[in-house]
Amino acid sequence: MELSAKQSVITPEGVFIIGSYDENGVPNAMNAAWGIQSDYGEITLFLAKHKTTDNIKKTKAFTVAMATKDTVVISDYFGVETGNRVNKIEKAGCHVHKSAHVNAPIIEEYPLTLECEMKSWDDETGILVGKIVSEQADESILTDGRVDLDKMQPIMFDIATSSYRTIGPVVGKAFHDGLALKK
Repeated sequence: MELSAKQSVITPEGVFIIGSYDENGVPNAMNAAWGIQSDYGEITLFLAKHKTTDNIKKTKAFTVAMATKDTVVISDYFGVETGNRVNKIEKAGCHVHKSAHVNAPIIEEYPLTLECEMKSWDDETGILVGKIVSEQADESILTDGRVDLDKMQPIMFDIATSSYRTIGPVVGKAFHDGLALKK
């Protein structure tokens, strides 16, 4: 059966919450699914024009929080409402504080947040590249000083069913399991 190329299933698609300040210092957040780690210490996001992108162009900074099973409702809300009409942070009842490293808000309801400086923005393609200058992780998601995805329970966007799914258990060891075939 041939499926529509418009909704091709390319998975996993992260659920990234992009935080920014407007020109008056009011925090805003948006939900984005199209993003990748594009280098060590670098994130690339593919965004249409939004209040958030306008904010980032002005402040040259943003945060990226990873949505989790516990933050599904507020994460989805940040994608279905526009910051042009309402203060989404306030309406969602979220708590924020200013990043110590960049001019952008950290939304305290999220256990993992990247603090980023804008490296580049392309108006034509909507490609935003950020340099990750710091990472904040809540103690509750750490094991031996490392982020533990089993504790964090990050979610992904499933375009085929327009739903969110949790990312599952470990099924192999990277840079190790394939070595058996090298012998």
